[in-house]
Amino acid sequence: MTKRSKYENAQRAAQTARIKEIEAAWLGSVETETMKLFRADVQAARSRPPAERQPDMAPGTAPRPPRFEPPPKKEEKNPRRGRD
Repeated sequence: MTKRSKYENAQRAAQTARIKEIEAAWLGSVETETMKLFRADVQAARSRPPAERQPDMAPGTAPRPPRFEPPPKKEEKNPRRGRD
């Protein structure tokens, strides 16, 4: 969870209040008939179920190869000699 200062929380609360004022003013300026159509569209959009997730790849598509080949492992030219 993000911790915010009292100042930042107050700024966010002020912004939220201002946005609500702007929305209320906008809703008041829109014609009644237009508002009814808008609310009907919003209600229809909210009543729809969430869209189904599309498959990652089309059926029969080969998987993508890696973007690059990993480098070959290095072989030591002079192997270290351990204590025998």
